[in-house]
Amino acid sequence: MLKDKELKIGILGFTEGNGHPYSWSAMFNGYDPIEMQNCGFPVIPEYLNKQPKETIGIKGAKITHICCTGFKGIEEARKVAKATFIEKVVEKPEDMIGEVDAVICATDVGDEHVERCKPFLDANIPMFIDKPLINSEEDLKTFVKWRKEGKKFISCSSLRFNKSLEPLYKNHYEFGKLMYICQPMAKKFETYGIHALEGVFPLLGEGFVSVRNTGTYEQAHLHVKHKSGCNVTIAQGIGMSGAGTLIVGTAGSTYVTNQDSYYCFKKQLDLFVDWLRTDVEPFPFTETIELMKMVIAGIKSREEGGKEIFLKDISID
Repeated sequence: MLKDKELKIGILGFTEGNGHPYSWSAMFNGYDPIEMQNCGFPVIPEYLNKQPKETIGIKGAKITHICCTGFKGIEEARKVAKATFIEKVVEKPEDMIGEVDAVICATDVGDEHVERCKPFLDANIPMFIDKPLINSEEDLKTFVKWRKEGKKFISCSSLRFNKSLEPLYKNHYEFGKLMYICQPMAKKFETYGIHALEGVFPLLGEGFVSVRNTGTYEQAHLHVKHKSGCNVTIAQGIGMSGAGTLIVGTAGSTYVTNQDSYYCFKKQLDLFVDWLRTDVEPFPFTETIELMKMVIAGIKSREEGGKEIFLKDISID
């Protein structure tokens, strides 16, 4: 618990197609509008520039260190630092240890997260880990083991905080018993499938039973069952655009769109800082485990020709 300490936070990146080191650092530190135009992700300055300046920043917390390894290297880190006023660019992630209070792993390749996060978790540095936490059963076992050992980390999709859906998470009585949810999603399942899964998860809560993926690597098509009897379908593909959420119940239905990416990301980061200060998690780790089982099941089902994969058969021990 870091209470009211002025927080120094390190950020790790880069992975292909993911500009979170730019956008998330800007939400902590502010940004140079001219430099941000050259970030390579036009949508980022577009939604940042819509925000009043007084809404940018998180009180008592700054991104002070950055390291980019993998898809991009130190030159990209210097570009992010210049655009978002980060004081120190380091060549190796481990160079942050001893200098920061927490670390954000801003990469969305789940297969890399055990290796990327281990040095910091071994050093007892709390982490926020971008979605998805993992893509494999073995890596899920590793993170569950680390959690049992007392290592501190949280991970989630920003679409858990969809401003348009949030009011319905606790109160959707006007639709009766939920029977069907349709959630299309852009990009590939390995990186963006968790956006679709976690965006609808709070509508139903824990109790997902199975996943069947009859699609391909390029274009996923998932049928997800919940113990309540509600069925969820996710159509997703490389080159597809995203879409809103269709919710159908016994007494009514609605279609909800998300118009505010900034809100989703900013709330995610605000809650990370609140967790660092209070040690109160924004959601139970059991939910993260269930969501990661669905990610694993979606990949496994596709690889096994569309077989229905039951979450109870995915081991975490």
